[in-house]
Amino acid sequence: MFDRLAGLEERYTELEKLLSDPKLLAQPKEYQKVAKEHADLSPLVEALRRYRKAQQDMEANQDLLRHETDLEMRELIREDLNRLRTELEDTESALKRMLVPKDPNDEKNVILEIRAGTGGEEAALFAADLFRMYSRYAENRGWKVELLDVHPTGIGGFKEVIAAINGAGAFSRLKFERGVHRVQRVPETESQGRIHTSAVTVAVLPEAEEVDVAIDPNDLRVDVFRSSGPGGQSVNTTDSAVRITHLPTGLVVICQDEKSQHKNKAKAMKVLRARLLDMMRSEQEAKIAQERKSQVGSGDRSERIRTYNFPQNRVTDHRINLTLYKLEEVMMGALDDIIDPLIAAAQAEALADGQ
Repeated sequence: MFDRLAGLEERYTELEKLLSDPKLLAQPKEYQKVAKEHADLSPLVEALRRYRKAQQDMEANQDLLRHETDLEMRELIREDLNRLRTELEDTESALKRMLVPKDPNDEKNVILEIRAGTGGEEAALFAADLFRMYSRYAENRGWKVELLDVHPTGIGGFKEVIAAINGAGAFSRLKFERGVHRVQRVPETESQGRIHTSAVTVAVLPEAEEVDVAIDPNDLRVDVFRSSGPGGQSVNTTDSAVRITHLPTGLVVICQDEKSQHKNKAKAMKVLRARLLDMMRSEQEAKIAQERKSQVGSGDRSERIRTYNFPQNRVTDHRINLTLYKLEEVMMGALDDIIDPLIAAAQAEALADGQ
């Protein structure tokens, strides 16, 4: 590990020299690229230098301890050695985490898609509950939620809801929510008081910029029609709803939330780009992984990742065998107690793979 760190420090020094080169200053785009790489390496190099300084201080203190005869001074030196050991351990752990390859999509905004699965109306009601949970979590973190498309049911559920969540690091935290969410509770529609099990699928896609996914306009078929609400009633009297079909892949996106056809088309294109990027990403991961299935955050839509048991106020994440008896708080948006351990598990797995 430390050989690799030394190589990165060497690169950091090269970048420092480049940044002071007048020739580079005359090339704004290249300068920006070098400055970004330098900024990305800066925390790692600073941590490495702190580690070396702590090592040097520790060696000096151990030498002092060997020659010091005063009991009070010896006790002070031992205390400082204990502090330095802790600092070395903490800094080494931080360096290992920094060496884990970063997901290039981590800083992107998110396209969140929630769909009712098995369980009929109860699944649709839970889909609405999950959307509120993620909306509250986004609000707690200062992110903005923009509704892109929704298909409500007659009693307040959602057959499907699609939203954009915009905020720093949104994908880095929400990407672990991909998969099947199972709920166990007495449905509002159940008169006998029996516990039912229903399922909802959640897709979390990194929002794609136009530069991320090139879409040929000739590959698109765009249809417009009048938007409709629950039961088929007309929402407005103009052809504002938009359906975009990506002919090469067969992907279809419908957006009818806005009264403006132009706005609906822009939102539909945002969702289409995200789905295409996710498709490309999944294909790439499949090639790299081959037969190996990632245990944490694989993004497999058929994978049951979590169970919400309302009678016992219990939520269980099956990927890391985490159980919390605070379901009410979780449904109010307190997701960090689940997401943080998932991130830690993913980092530990990546570190183990890299060794």
